[in-house]
Amino acid sequence: MTPAPIATLDLSGCDREPIRTPGSIQPHGFLLTLSHEGVVLQASANLVRWLGIEAEAVCGQPLAEVIGQAAAARVLPALTGDALGNRPFYLGTVTAANGCHFDALGHAWDGVLVLECEAVERAEAPDFRHLYPLLGDFLLNVDESQSVESLAALAARHVRMVTGYGRVMVYQFDRDGHGHVMAESKEESYHSYMGQRFPASDIPAQARDLYALSRIRLIQDANYVPSPLVPAENPVSGRRNDLSFAALRSVSPVHLQYMRNMGTLASMSVSLMVKGKLWGLISCHNETPCPVAFEKRTACEQLGQVLALCIESREDASELQFRLEVRRMMVAMLGNLTKGADVIDNMSVVFPELLRFARAGGVAVVADERVLTYGDTPEVAAIRNLVSWLEQEGHGTEVFHTDALSNIYPRAAALKRNASGLLSMPISRLHKHYLLWFRPEVVHTIEWAGNPHEKAARSDADVPGTLVQLTPRTSFATWRETIHGVSLPWHVAEIELTGEFRSALLGIALERAEQMAELAEELGRANKELEAFSYSVSHDLRAPLRHIVGFSDLLLESSGSEDATMRQRFLTNIKESARLAGKLVDDLLSFSQMGRAALRPVDVDMSKLVASCIDKLGLDIGKRNIEWHLAPLPRITADPTFLHLAMMNLLSNAVKFTGQRDPAIINVRADQDEHETVFHVADNGAGFNMDYVHKLFGVFQRLHRMEDFQGTGIGLANVRRIVERHGGRAWAESIQGQGATFSFSIPRTLAL
Repeated sequence: MTPAPIATLDLSGCDREPIRTPGSIQPHGFLLTLSHEGVVLQASANLVRWLGIEAEAVCGQPLAEVIGQAAAARVLPALTGDALGNRPFYLGTVTAANGCHFDALGHAWDGVLVLECEAVERAEAPDFRHLYPLLGDFLLNVDESQSVESLAALAARHVRMVTGYGRVMVYQFDRDGHGHVMAESKEESYHSYMGQRFPASDIPAQARDLYALSRIRLIQDANYVPSPLVPAENPVSGRRNDLSFAALRSVSPVHLQYMRNMGTLASMSVSLMVKGKLWGLISCHNETPCPVAFEKRTACEQLGQVLALCIESREDASELQFRLEVRRMMVAMLGNLTKGADVIDNMSVVFPELLRFARAGGVAVVADERVLTYGDTPEVAAIRNLVSWLEQEGHGTEVFHTDALSNIYPRAAALKRNASGLLSMPISRLHKHYLLWFRPEVVHTIEWAGNPHEKAARSDADVPGTLVQLTPRTSFATWRETIHGVSLPWHVAEIELTGEFRSALLGIALERAEQMAELAEELGRANKELEAFSYSVSHDLRAPLRHIVGFSDLLLESSGSEDATMRQRFLTNIKESARLAGKLVDDLLSFSQMGRAALRPVDVDMSKLVASCIDKLGLDIGKRNIEWHLAPLPRITADPTFLHLAMMNLLSNAVKFTGQRDPAIINVRADQDEHETVFHVADNGAGFNMDYVHKLFGVFQRLHRMEDFQGTGIGLANVRRIVERHGGRAWAESIQGQGATFSFSIPRTLAL
């Protein structure tokens, strides 16, 4: 075939080149577009070469008039049915009216039916049987290849065996779009590109999109002359045909020149799609023109699909293992960070784990003006400047990461030895609190397949003012580039889990804030109780002590008197005052112990507990007429000692405040649901004013005069504290002069 003329090509609009609508095909076959009734709408201009008919003459003709009755009868049922998709489907091997043999492929796209006929020597259908051992051998060896690299090498060998190409490479695109050759199978005479990189500019963005859409592409001879479609526009759409899925689609002349510059006259590419994205390519090269039959291309495409699935499986397994390990470290760190009150101070305890968590060389915690560091980090002043820059750039509310800090923060050029990479995490929404990880510079050398910076050659050299014409790069010799100021990249799992770590830390900080608020509230309540305590102690203790002193003085003054009755009355008053002071001290001691003693919950029979309390009240009751109405009470889980004290206080109060009633009526009953058990102690006594119910359970709070009803004012405070220690609540209701009902609840399940 006569080589195409090597013209200077303008690459300035390479990304805008209409590669999907080239308007022509490769000439190793012919193409027809048909209506859904089987009438020819367009034909490639090389139809005259293959069938001896001018392309203009067949438009509007039935397919049988073009390729012959027998051939048309073979392909029309599948073409005009509903089974065709957008990918070429093998319709069969047909013999045209002139005796030439073709593999017929069909697909439906762009509003027309597309029939492609590739010339073959055989008259019969291809024999796929010899391909099965090759594919079977690949599948058998998949499980033995643990790494992605070994899988890729296995695939490269099998594709070369199927196609007969001189060199087959498997390369992966990195995050910048550069292709890294990870596996290669070649003949000895071919140049090796193993381990080298092809720059992203070799494959423009729209070409990558087409690789993702159409999974295989073949160029039999880079020196071919394209065959245009006649007419040039699709009669259905009124535009040039979209040939994205056509096996014969003509490719960009820029790419053909690129192939010739590389010393490659035949190529085939198989796309490797992993999770819906173009992960890489299987790229096949041959120094001379080389046809690849449809069945072999199909085998290579399927092998590529299997390889992509294996890559996805290996990467998922590796990713899962990595995430599990990082998450395990994160959970362990969080456990240690919750042990102390200050989360920031706790960071220093887990510094080694923080380094391992992010695979970093150094870590720093910044809390306003405090800077804590561990490992190999920049100076404190440089860290403060870095945090200021993060806030100025708007990185103070989210996780930020880079593996080339000096590229975006010029002052980091002086820090590249230990801080070329940065992962930062704000740990407060209000303050300048940051957790920073640093990774050191990793100086490394990249081998490129040619200088990646070679982009242009002037067509009119050294002529001022002439248009610069860009041509594909001509050199593919190994070109080495040393990279500085870059660290190892941050893994996506490290970045995502750092975000989770931040959320967890904010949660811990919030919990600490809530605990502090609760403590502040408790402290405020305790201060109020302390004020009441101080007042009541000074008031309530002062009265009996005054009595003791006063009656002692009277006793001394009457020492010469013969009135024994008077002295006896003085001594009795002194004794009663001392007893009252002692009881007050005992109740205070009991109240203080109530907040410290540990609960020892067991199964408690409340009916027996109430009966025991009533027995102990017998001495206080004496001969009074009291009617006890005791309903059956349920068993509960509680501390029996504490609960006995609470019930004793409530029952003794009921006895005391019904002192003017005959009969006194005291009811004890309980209600129970799935969450709690509520006990009620009701009486028909003096009652109290509900306007002051909020004072009822406070320390030393009385709603009656001490002269009317004796008591220290601590009993109900004890009841409330006991009930709250169990996780319950206490309350009271009353109509003054008609009695009162005191109630408390105990949860069915104690949260201890």
